[in-house]
Amino acid sequence: MHGVMGKPPGAATDNNIATSKVMLLMLVVMTGVAPISLYMLVPALPVLATTFGRDISVAQMTVSLYMVGIALSQLIMGPLSDKFGRRPVLLAGLGLMVAAGIGSVYAESLPQLIAARFLQALGGASGMVISRAIIRDLYPRERVGAMISLVVAALMIAQMVSPLTGGLLETAFGWRAILYLITAASLAITIFIALALPETRRDRAESSSFRGDLGKLMRSRAFVGYMLCQVLASQIIFAFAGGGPYIVVMQMGRTSAEYGAWFATTGFAYLVGNLLCVRFAPRHSLERLIWFGLALQVGGSLLNLVWSFTGVNQAPLWLFGTQMIVMVANAFVMANSAAGAISIRPEAAGTASGAMGFLQQGIGSLISQFGAYLGGHTTTTLPLTAAISAISLACACTMIFVVPRRNVVVSERLIEQAEEEESGMM
Repeated sequence: MHGVMGKPPGAATDNNIATSKVMLLMLVVMTGVAPISLYMLVPALPVLATTFGRDISVAQMTVSLYMVGIALSQLIMGPLSDKFGRRPVLLAGLGLMVAAGIGSVYAESLPQLIAARFLQALGGASGMVISRAIIRDLYPRERVGAMISLVVAALMIAQMVSPLTGGLLETAFGWRAILYLITAASLAITIFIALALPETRRDRAESSSFRGDLGKLMRSRAFVGYMLCQVLASQIIFAFAGGGPYIVVMQMGRTSAEYGAWFATTGFAYLVGNLLCVRFAPRHSLERLIWFGLALQVGGSLLNLVWSFTGVNQAPLWLFGTQMIVMVANAFVMANSAAGAISIRPEAAGTASGAMGFLQQGIGSLISQFGAYLGGHTTTTLPLTAAISAISLACACTMIFVVPRRNVVVSERLIEQAEEEESGMM
């Protein structure tokens, strides 16, 4: 037993909704439409630079500003969904993505395309933040982590094939075919959501506001701890993705195709971790799953650090093989710490999800650049693996020193009361 968890008042709590395959499909597509659209255009970046007569660094802005749009969207759309409801805000965001997609198709210059892609991300990423809030609306606290893992597992499969799909489309029909497909898919998803998604938001007090919700969340040690744990865990992915290409291609003398194949192994490991999390969640508490993930994550990171000191992981097999252990663990940490963060104040799940997503993407863009610097300006893997080990240890420290201990079985209401009493004394 994980405690007495009542159904959220005022939410769409019909078990047929929560357990339906249609709802799971909606959660997957609303979560995936923005990131899949990002990765699908990446193979066409060299062609874009040639077509518009610009440097590749300018074409890269279709990716970098897209990521900025994702970060800003989560900060904006999450609180709006708490105030106005999940359904209208999500439909407005997806509508913006469709309109921006049409603009991207008819873009006549690279700056126009970059601006359209930014608006695409701003609208499409509403699904990323609102999907977590909907999961918290529909499911009790101890099932949230498993549901997030299930959605991410399905999403990972789509993300793995999206660059290949984009590359095939560009080769066969030209780069605009990618934008046509993205626009058509976003339109289809918008219609699907409009027809099938019910409103799931909890009843809220009239005086509730973004500033008030965020203030209460930031005064909660539990929220801050879970949020930092999730955000720091995600930075391991950004750091490794930033430095990995330089290490494999420049230090190890391998081709970019080989790097792509090796990097796919870490994505597969992350998928496996999410599937294992779904399997173990019904029998173990959210906190226990986080601790298991943290122990494995720290152990794998330190093992890779040892391989760096000995020079063993100058071969891809050792570097990526050990990183796969880290990624399996990372799935446990990220899904369950996200579940913990959005469960502190369920009526403000959108605000909590948005703040967490904004920090994750915003800091991630900097960490990715830092990882690229470490990989491209050194001759060994040591700086990158040391940085990842430091992030892993910092992630564990948030659970040790920030998140309050819960050694008794309690209800959601009692947890909320304890948080309010604690914040009142601060």
